[in-house]
Amino acid sequence: MSKIIIQGGRLIDPETGIDEIGDLVMEDGRILALLTAAEGGAAAYSTEEDAEVIDAAGLVVTPGLIDMHAHLREPGDEEEETIRSGSRAAVAGGITTVAAFPNTEPAVDNEASAEFVVLQGMRAGYANIVPVGTVTLRREGKELSEMAGLTKAGAVAFSDADRCLRSAEIMRRGLLYAKMFDRPVVAFCEDSDLRRGGVMNYGKVALRLGLPGIPSVSESIIVARDIGIAEITQGRLHIGQLSAAGSVALVKQGKEAGINVTAEVTPHHFSLTDECCEYYDPDFKVLPPLRSQADVDALLEGLRDGTIDVIVSAHAPHAAEEKAVEFVYAPFGTVGLETLFSASYTTLVEKHGFPLVDVIAKMTINPARLLGLDSERGGLSPGKLADVAVFDVDTDRVIDPESFESKGRNTCFGGLSLKGTTVHTFVSGRQVVSEGRVLGPFEESVSEH
Repeated sequence: MSKIIIQGGRLIDPETGIDEIGDLVMEDGRILALLTAAEGGAAAYSTEEDAEVIDAAGLVVTPGLIDMHAHLREPGDEEEETIRSGSRAAVAGGITTVAAFPNTEPAVDNEASAEFVVLQGMRAGYANIVPVGTVTLRREGKELSEMAGLTKAGAVAFSDADRCLRSAEIMRRGLLYAKMFDRPVVAFCEDSDLRRGGVMNYGKVALRLGLPGIPSVSESIIVARDIGIAEITQGRLHIGQLSAAGSVALVKQGKEAGINVTAEVTPHHFSLTDECCEYYDPDFKVLPPLRSQADVDALLEGLRDGTIDVIVSAHAPHAAEEKAVEFVYAPFGTVGLETLFSASYTTLVEKHGFPLVDVIAKMTINPARLLGLDSERGGLSPGKLADVAVFDVDTDRVIDPESFESKGRNTCFGGLSLKGTTVHTFVSGRQVVSEGRVLGPFEESVSEH
């Protein structure tokens, strides 16, 4: 494979702290060199006959993003998404590794089902697809899954996806068992009794709209329980999709007490509030629900002070007819692979002044470390796999769901103007997105560089 030089871009590598103009050199699927302009760049490489040079002046070059929470629906609900369509959507968003959650039919609760996910990802030929196995068989919350077999097949974490483990004892056993394999348990924290058929955040907006609400305490009460269990087991607890101020405070307290707890948040939860439900648009029906401005402020502070470690998409596609019903009857969920970076950049960097390197860390090296992928992915150090994304952060684009690679069109960000467009994506040194266009799985770039 010839050398590929991404020249003159703003190189951002949170793992090493680099944020400088320079050149990135890739060869044989790996990073060969990262050379800043102050070091003279990659002039010695660019003169070689087999070197392909891509002009990245004015663009941002980062490690390929890692989304550790997405629902790809296959097997079982291929009309909503397939691993192939989800993988195309991922690379279109600059995401090179996706952790596929196990709420499929059948659930990913054994070695064979996890192997299926891995093989389908390889057949698709786009992003790296790694499976998340269930904590319990069939996600029923009664018996632990075959965690040893799941780990052998490549499972990077365990979760019952959008089902809370009602039994504290099962959570205790799950954390202990997962600890044997050095894998985190990703907890969906919601007391289903307190949800009581709610469809949006419990508060003034829900009361005004006449819709049943989901109180934030339904989340925080389980967060408190699971952190307590993590303390006694010393297992690795990861709180999925934080949405409430009380939950952020609990995670912060847990970390300060030395408990092994980490947490994630989605762009829609730190960007939008329950006011978005004003017109009963089912695209804003998500779980956990969009909450109040006070909750959003707490999430932003949690991102800023390091309480929240990771930003995820929680990509949850639905067929158009499923969402084309009254708000109360529509399924929960929003797509997010293709807007993960742009929504995060626009809200956190542009609006709230976060350092870009800190935002990138929460989508690259932080999830890589949590999932045990950091020896090969999550950074731009020489020797690592050449998973690389190149973004244009200066140009606004209006989000058009009809242009998505995902089968899902149910986005919270449709019609909004965001910055952070994917220009190029490389997976193990192979270009899969060129000038914003997703290439065929084994198609060569046709761009003029």
